[in-house]
Amino acid sequence: MTKKITYLSMLLMLSFSMVFAQKQNVIEKTGDIAKMTLAQQSFYGGDYQKALGIYKDILADKPDDAAVIGHIAECYYAMNMIPDATSNAEKAKSIDEKAFEETSLILGKIYFADGKLDEALTEFTFYKGLVGSGKKAEDSEVDMYIAQVNTAKELMAKPVDVKVDRLGENINSEYDDKAPMVSADGKTLIFTSRRPGKSSALDKEGDGKYFEDIYLSHWDTVKKDWSDAELIPGSINTEGHDACTSISPDGKQIFIYKNDIDGESRGGDIYVSKISSSGKWGAAKSMGKPINTTFFEGGGCLSPDGKTFYFVSERQGQGGYGHADIYVVKRKSKTEWEKPENIGPEINTPEDEGGLFLAPDGKTLFFTSKGHNSMGGYDIFKTVNENGKWSTPVNLGYPINTISNDLCFSLAVDARTGYFTSDRKGGLGERDVYKVDLTNYPVLDKDPRAKAVSNGPVMAILKGDVFDATAGAGIEAEVVIYDETGAKAGSTTASEGSGEYFITLLAGKTYTVKIDVKGYKPIEEKVEIKAAKEGATSVVKHYLLYKK
Repeated sequence: MTKKITYLSMLLMLSFSMVFAQKQNVIEKTGDIAKMTLAQQSFYGGDYQKALGIYKDILADKPDDAAVIGHIAECYYAMNMIPDATSNAEKAKSIDEKAFEETSLILGKIYFADGKLDEALTEFTFYKGLVGSGKKAEDSEVDMYIAQVNTAKELMAKPVDVKVDRLGENINSEYDDKAPMVSADGKTLIFTSRRPGKSSALDKEGDGKYFEDIYLSHWDTVKKDWSDAELIPGSINTEGHDACTSISPDGKQIFIYKNDIDGESRGGDIYVSKISSSGKWGAAKSMGKPINTTFFEGGGCLSPDGKTFYFVSERQGQGGYGHADIYVVKRKSKTEWEKPENIGPEINTPEDEGGLFLAPDGKTLFFTSKGHNSMGGYDIFKTVNENGKWSTPVNLGYPINTISNDLCFSLAVDARTGYFTSDRKGGLGERDVYKVDLTNYPVLDKDPRAKAVSNGPVMAILKGDVFDATAGAGIEAEVVIYDETGAKAGSTTASEGSGEYFITLLAGKTYTVKIDVKGYKPIEEKVEIKAAKEGATSVVKHYLLYKK
């Protein structure tokens, strides 16, 4: 009897132990699932640190779980802790390469950013094989990354004939320096920097960095270098963010992007500041409607004749093709603009376009995009307007463009030196200003990669003023220029009050200048414009108008 009781007790104890163990397994499994769910919710909510802590807690009991390790790599990548992201992603792949699909995508991005193109392509292709061609692949943009890697390999195999150098500490700093824009004569350089400037306060409601300010530098003809950058004089910079997007070809207007959350520029608007006779810049004023809207407007640039303005906008219901598109608007009067038009699907893509610069020839537009054949991140492209139609955008090529972000290209009328921004390796700060020697690369030619006899069309500046000979005051007048064949080469308007005019033309030609103002005797004069051996060609002509 005793034996039976003992045996029964053992059975009961064993049954209870099995039930308890099963219950414990269920609890453990349920607990891990709950933790994983909470971690993913934290990750998608932007709290990467919390998600990382939860994943590490799960990993403590499952040190070889490839999926959990992959999630940890994902957190590190989101926090820009690349070495930790790399080691964890590679470990996860070595255990089980299919446990967490995103591991391959993360590794592909890391290898791509590090210039390991073959390794990146392998990872992107593997990820694409895991997820197929469905929604997940589309959302991951893996096809875009694969295309960028292939473009990078192609362009790096055939570099363009240029020399790229980072500008020195007279321009760059340990902070973010971007958007270098040069005047047509090549003597004035402006850019935006996040170094301590107008205000030493930090943008605590934003990214915690110093507010943006606009800086100015002048070309030193003796030292053959730019002067030490300084805060631009005048009232253009404020206590908040002030970012330049371009300088007018004549160097007298700066176009600015401002985003005053509590003010009139909520959402982002384009402003303009003008230089006074004392050399100081006035407070920026909104460009107003129809250029600015309640949507994001991200800056623009003015044509050399001052009659056309190109700008970036996210406005809706006006033929947009993506998030930020390029628009063009014609001047109606001194203070009014016509209705803006989208520049078209040849240029605009579903991705963002921006970083505009219209070359001194008035027809070559440089812009930034990753929606065309980019070789990684944002690249610089050019398009040419011929007979009212824009050409297919051309990637400026390697090493101007790299697998990093390269944007905001500008150049003077001689087209010998270009300036742009990049966050490529070897920089002094977050982003830096670079210069590129274009002597052997005619960027203003329709096909800059073609071997040209010359270095492409060399532009020149014709400027001066138009005055009433009797009153000694500047006159508003249309200045029309014709080439040697009698065809109209361009026109511009002399400003009322100052009488100043400015226009860019091809050098090496003789032009006919005509000025015909009602009540005054017309002027017609031939002007020869030779190409300078070095630097920008600038011809100054003053005209006195006599009453009839």
